[in-house]
Amino acid sequence: MPTRSNTRAHPHDDAPDTAEAFRRLAGLPPGPERDALRDEIVEAWLPMADRLAGRFRSRGESYDDLRQVAALGLVKAVDRYDPDLGNAFESYAVPTITGEIKRHFRDHMWTLHVPRRVQDLRNRVRHATQDLSATIPGRRPTVAEIAEQAHLSEEDVRAGQEALESFTALSLDAELPGSDDGYSLGDALGGPDPALDVVVDREAVKDRLAALPERERAILYMRFFDDMTQSRIAEQLGISQMHVSRLITRCCGRVRDEVLSEGDKG
Repeated sequence: MPTRSNTRAHPHDDAPDTAEAFRRLAGLPPGPERDALRDEIVEAWLPMADRLAGRFRSRGESYDDLRQVAALGLVKAVDRYDPDLGNAFESYAVPTITGEIKRHFRDHMWTLHVPRRVQDLRNRVRHATQDLSATIPGRRPTVAEIAEQAHLSEEDVRAGQEALESFTALSLDAELPGSDDGYSLGDALGGPDPALDVVVDREAVKDRLAALPERERAILYMRFFDDMTQSRIAEQLGISQMHVSRLITRCCGRVRDEVLSEGDKG
């Protein structure tokens, strides 16, 4: 079983001394003995992996899940570490485990795909805000202060702050803040405008309508644009309602036939 070392070969005082175990592991062929030694090394370094996972608390993921991700990164580090290169295992394991945790956040925690640059801005803004909050208690750091601390432009700071507030998506069924009647975000969204369905038709008949005699054109305008009844149109023009009906039917038929005929030629 790997033992603890009090030497200064590692940054942490409680780092296990597994140098000899790694040398033995490198010389063992695949099999139960090698698997057992590998498991011992992983177990010895698990406390360090747990500490690294603890750095990512309060980011929307449970600590137990983070520990599992860190343990996975540790296993990868043990399997890939080459003691012949002369570097301490910890110097290789820490970035490997940290990278695994960050990939977990990037691949599983963001509901929507977020560009890598925005994720980087988010992290830099968050770290700068935390550092400033410790030195100026009682108020939130300003955008300008965060920009100076993080060496970013104020525009980048605002982008990072927006990313901080957009880590997860809000359900369309979620009740809007301040709403007492169950009004949800989905209720506030617009829908397709029914008038859009007739835009193409209106463009298609525009030239044909312009070619109609003035009285027929006026009748169609009053009926379909002013939404006037046939009786009211007849009253305004001084003709019978039946005559208005016949003119509308004839004009509409003529325009429709011309549009269809043009479509067949196309």
